[in-house]
Order: sequence, then structure tokens, then C-alpha cells
Amino acid sequence: MITNKEIDNDKAFDWGRTSADYAKYRDIYPEEFYRKIYSLGICTEGQNVLDIGTGTGVIPRNMYRFGARFTGTDIAENQIEQAKILAQQSGMDIDFLCCPTEKLDFPNNTFDAVTACQCFFYFDHEVTAPKLAEMLKSGGRLAVLYMAWLPYEDKLAGASEELVLKYNPNWTGCGETRRDIFVPEVYDKYFKRVHSEIFDVNVPFTRESWNGRIKACRGIGASLAENEIAEFEKEHLELLDKIAPEQFDVLHYCAIMVLEKRC
Repeated sequence: MITNKEIDNDKAFDWGRTSADYAKYRDIYPEEFYRKIYSLGICTEGQNVLDIGTGTGVIPRNMYRFGARFTGTDIAENQIEQAKILAQQSGMDIDFLCCPTEKLDFPNNTFDAVTACQCFFYFDHEVTAPKLAEMLKSGGRLAVLYMAWLPYEDKLAGASEELVLKYNPNWTGCGETRRDIFVPEVYDKYFKRVHSEIFDVNVPFTRESWNGRIKACRGIGASLAENEIAEFEKEHLELLDKIAPEQFDVLHYCAIMVLEKRC
């Protein structure tokens, strides 16, 4: 279990507890997202890429087709096991390692790029900033990636978010608005910021898949007791039956920040 006074008011969470739902329902990034990363010269053919906080290996598995060689790491053992299964099922040769980012020990100048999707705010940046710089080759790039629904603009997303807060008022993952990715100043010692952008996407769901996506968030599946999760799911599905068609889009925004290792 993980606790952090700046996340969910120190309420413990464990992504491993929601690995099955995470694998099934959180691989939802649109094609535009991956194409944008590729267009920035990241995860291209011949590169050696480290994906930190890989979860179920969403970035390596979806960008494998572009020809990079991937290593995915995560602190949650169950997430890594799901990543291995999904990659193997698709015939992908991806290395996965269960290890906190702060304790990674790859040789200097190993990677052409590092990606961090939906996870950057969890790290001890005083440790990770110099460590990532050392593991990157000269001119190597760190891509920090994020996507979130917009509850104040998408009524369905807002209603689901209100229900999450009913069951877990400590959840701090709510109330998203478009914003640049925050990168602590410690990174400026080792990297220069070379690209930042935000763009909107409409992500398609069914009632089942949206319920699964919400259940697999930190505020529910990663932190609540099993009986609480079951009660939430029952009420959430009843809500969706009332307010949502069988198929619908949910408005999200994507944010990308690219940093380049200083020479």
C-alpha cells in the first residue's frame, strides 16, 4: 500500500488491487495520443525506451508497432504480471520489471527516451530527476504524459465523479481542468524543456466500459474495501442506466511535456 500526504489526504492505495480492471478498462488512449508522441521523435524505430510507472504496459504495448525496444517498470507486482500476460498474448517482446522508479539501477546512457504516463506525480523527484538523466543517453528525452476527463464540461463524467467522492471523499483526483503538466524545478538542473502541449479528445465508451474505467481509478478500486467497491458499482451502474445511452463519448484532455537531457 502507498500513502502520500499530498495524495488522497494520506489515504492508502494499491494499484495492484485493481490490476484486472486496469488491464481491461484503462487501455483507452486514442490513436491521436500515440501518433503525437511518435511525431515528437519518441518511441521511434531503433530507440531503447524505458516506460516508468508502466502499469499494465499500456504505452509499450500500444507503441510497440513503431519499432522501439521497450522496458516497462512499475512498483505494483500485479500490474507487471498483467503487463507480461497482455504482451505475451500479442506476441510482443517487452521486458517488464517490478521495481520502484527511485530504485532502478540501469547503467548510465542506456536509454534513448523515458516515458511516464499518468504516474509522474507519484515519484520522489529529488531522486528520480538525476537518476533518469544518468540512464538517458546524451540528448535523450523524457516524455511526461497525461490524460483526464473534464468533469465540469462533460456532465456524465461529472456525475460519475460526484459518486466517487460520495464513497471516497478523500480522493484528490477530482475536479480536473486543462493544465500544463507540472514538472518540479529540480529537473531543470538536468533537462531543458523542449515541448509542451494540450489537446482535447473524445473517448468512446459503453456503460460497461465507463463503469470499469471509473471503478479502476485510484479513488475506488485501488483504495476501497471490496464491499464498498461492490456498493459503488451497483449505484454507478444504476446511475448510468438513467443518464447515459448504451454508447457515448467522454470529453478528455491530453497533456504532453517533453524534456531533453542537458549535454
